[in-house]
Amino acid sequence: MSAMTTPPPAPPVYQPQPVSPSDEKTWSILSHVGGILFSWVAPLIIFLIYKDRSAMIRHHSVAALNFQITILIGYIVGGILSLVFIGIFVILAASVLSIVFGIIAAIAANEGRAYTYPIAIPIIK
Repeated sequence: MSAMTTPPPAPPVYQPQPVSPSDEKTWSILSHVGGILFSWVAPLIIFLIYKDRSAMIRHHSVAALNFQITILIGYIVGGILSLVFIGIFVILAASVLSIVFGIIAAIAANEGRAYTYPIAIPIIK
């Protein structure tokens, strides 16, 4: 006669911890400011860590990441065109746009508003 055994308990399911409103604001701002300072690396790290924990941080980090990838493409095009001298102006324009739009986006994040960069290519959804 076989004894009925109970199955082992299921392992606990990982539930990401929610982020407090002040932390949401902080990480949203850092995704934009980090984009100015560290290009696409900072928004990518913030996106990977917080994408499942906060819709606000996800929105801002995706927006910053898409914009910084667009700016990176501008730098590459500018680098190629620098052989014809006009690339220097493309690189300069990309640098100025990165700083100006990054500051505008960080201010919007500080106010708790969603922000979409006007010239970003939507690569990551």
